[in-house]
Amino acid sequence: MDYRILIVDDEKELCVSLCEILTEEGYETLFTSDPRETPAILARTRVDLIILDIRMPGIGGIDLLRTVRRSNPNIKVIILTGHPSIENAVLSMKYGAVNFYEKPPNLKKLLNEIREFSARGAAAPGPVALDLPPARRVVTNDPRMLKVLQSAEKAANATAPVLITGESGTGKELIASFVHEAGPRSARPFIKVNCAAIPETLLESELFGYEKGAFTNAMFQKKGKFELAHEGTIFLDEIGDMSPSTQAKILRVLQEQEFERVGGTETIRTDIRIIAATNKDLRLLIQKDAFREDLYYRLCVITLHVPPLRERPGDVEPLIQHFLKIYSAQYAKEILGLDNETQELLLAHTWPGNVRELKNCIERATIFCEGDRVTLEDLPAQYMELEGTHLGQKLQSSFEQLNRTMIMEALEKAKGKKSKAADMLNINRRTLYNRMRKLGLS
Repeated sequence: MDYRILIVDDEKELCVSLCEILTEEGYETLFTSDPRETPAILARTRVDLIILDIRMPGIGGIDLLRTVRRSNPNIKVIILTGHPSIENAVLSMKYGAVNFYEKPPNLKKLLNEIREFSARGAAAPGPVALDLPPARRVVTNDPRMLKVLQSAEKAANATAPVLITGESGTGKELIASFVHEAGPRSARPFIKVNCAAIPETLLESELFGYEKGAFTNAMFQKKGKFELAHEGTIFLDEIGDMSPSTQAKILRVLQEQEFERVGGTETIRTDIRIIAATNKDLRLLIQKDAFREDLYYRLCVITLHVPPLRERPGDVEPLIQHFLKIYSAQYAKEILGLDNETQELLLAHTWPGNVRELKNCIERATIFCEGDRVTLEDLPAQYMELEGTHLGQKLQSSFEQLNRTMIMEALEKAKGKKSKAADMLNINRRTLYNRMRKLGLS
């Protein structure tokens, strides 16, 4: 039975006893008597169910439950306690526990519940960070990325600024959302500003607002992003593109938590958390006098670096499935996955545009896919080239030869009936016609 259960309890004897009982029932088991080890265990091992004590040294069961449910929402958690209370039961259910047992637990009831869970199947292999809406989820199996998420969760409960670095398209905005959603300001505004997308002449008024008559066409007072983000979080994306003069004003907000609107004299106090992101090397910009060193050190109290997708190839497949699910629902398709050729091709690609490129590729493929699996014909032509390597040509050649052989064999068995041959190949007729035309068989 491929169903893995982790027991977390500072009473080692209880852990060993439960492991023996569950192992006899056919489950895979592991345990730790140090709850602080739990995130590291989950980072390297798939777990389907956690049986968790509520009172432990180092970190309490409720706090650990919240951590687990945010970073691994597919894992079920059962709470055990030797100190039952209505408050603990309510908190356990509020933060996602599936049940709450008093020690010693009713083994018959506990085992019956575990059997029901295991019968429904194991947890999804790819951990999903935070139970955000699908389009905003961080999907990863990569140890480096999981470490980023663990650091982001620790940062969420702090008030210090956060600087997120990484190439374009790696998901820096998702990490910023993660930090905001996991923190105490989650119910307050999350205001995003792309500093590279707003002309420098307009950026200051966008950030700080302006008073009526401050400049030509300022016909009314307007609140800026900092004012709108009061008591919440402001995300300054691509802060490396900000001019030194605007940087100085940002530094003042960080230090003094105050600013004035453009054309105004009233000093406005604000309570905000600043998260900044950049795809540039700010230390190199400092050397070139293009970025303020004092602002850099104010921003980088907590720094999170998001690795590019080429450095975490194990994430490509779960991300493909994730985006397929999103876009299949969006475009009313019933796509089960990729055919073998397409999957091999996409897994071999280096994804220079990172997760954003993969997301766009899968959306395009979903739109053009007419069967239940994405084929090579559904992809843009550039993916056959694999970014200048010879692998794409080799794969394309082998795919064409394989296609030619399979199609000819299917047509022979189907006595020339193309619809029957398509059924035998598990593709639709249009795909068969397209492949035959490309291979010169039509």
